[in-house]
Order: sequence, then structure tokens, then C-alpha cells
Amino acid sequence: MTEKRPLGLPSAKLVAIAAVAGILAGAVAVYVKQTASGNGTEVADAAQCAASVEKAAALKPFTTGEVAAMVAAAEPRVIDGLSFKDQADKDLTLADFTGKTVLLNLWATWCVPCREEMPALNALQKAEGSDAFQVLAINIDTGPIDKPRAFLEEIGVDALGLYRDASMGVFNTLKKEGLAFGLPATLLIDGKGCLLGAMNGPAAWDSPDARALIKAAAGR
Repeated sequence: MTEKRPLGLPSAKLVAIAAVAGILAGAVAVYVKQTASGNGTEVADAAQCAASVEKAAALKPFTTGEVAAMVAAAEPRVIDGLSFKDQADKDLTLADFTGKTVLLNLWATWCVPCREEMPALNALQKAEGSDAFQVLAINIDTGPIDKPRAFLEEIGVDALGLYRDASMGVFNTLKKEGLAFGLPATLLIDGKGCLLGAMNGPAAWDSPDARALIKAAAGR
């Protein structure tokens, strides 16, 4: 869909307005989350993620170079309410990955930056994947599974598996949480399901910077 530009408004100003709007949206989401503190869910999250606070803080020196866009969580919280399927159409949630540090990445075949970073995510899984760490790349194409499956086969992605959420519910949930503003969106989550960090936009996940970040998050 082509967006009509207001008459007389230079493109540079449009970019600036869009950037400010995105920042304000993120600020509002964070504000809403913080003002909700005190209820039972927030208290439970704080208790479950208490040990994750120090871990998230320790990641800050590793959010540099190719992964500088990753923002370590100041107050780690449980990431739940995410439902998706594997390539056999089996229902899954993040609870199925308890015990593993997870790099959760949302992608789609129509997202050019997503397509470009998939080989790097595949390489990261091959290099660092273990009982302690997994790249969990969730496709959010709304059509049949054939298209994302064919794309992964075409570019030789063979280590990630095909996880899907054709309803886009995962993206919408993370958007409400102020964690996803577009694609790709990536979260770093510890073995207890607590958020360690988040970023929007692509990264060179096969770089030394990315591997150092993952090693630090997984406690290696």
C-alpha cells in the first residue's frame, strides 16, 4: 500500500516525525507496564526473575558492535502468552523451552531484512545451539506453510526448524508489551522465561559480537 505524503511536507520531516512517533510509542508501552506494578502478576514476575536482574545487567558490556541494538532489560520479567506451532503443527509455548536460554526471533518472508539475517541465525544455531541455548525463529506469514518452508530450503537454512504463528498473535502480544515495533524483532530470554534483552531490526548473528553475547547469556 502506498502512503500519501502530505502536500508541502519534506521527506526528511516525515522521517523525523515517524522516528519520534516510534519513540513515543515505546515510551508509552514502558510507562503502562511500569504503572501496572503492584498487581499479582507483577509480583510473581519479580520473584521468578529476581536472579535474572544481575544476569541482564552483566550482558551490557556485550551489547556492542554488531549487536549494539540489543537493550539489556533493566527489570527482567516473564515473557508468556506466546503460542505458536512447529512444522508438524504441534502447539507450543515458551514453557516448552524451559531450561534453555532462547534467542526468539520474529520473521516473515515479505520482510527483506528478515530474509537477509536468516542464514546468520542458522549459523549461530549451528555454532552455539545446545541443551543450554536455542535460536527460536518464529515465522509470522499469514498464508500456508509452503512459502516459508520453500524459502528456508532455498537458502539452505537447515538448523533452525520451522516454527510458525500464522495468526500473528505472538507479534501482537510483544507489540503490546512494547517489545516489537516491526520486523525483525528479537528477544533474549533465559531458562526461566525471563526477558534479558530485546532489539528491533536485523543483526549479524554469525559475528563474534553476537556469539560473545550468547555465550554470556547462556553462562558459558
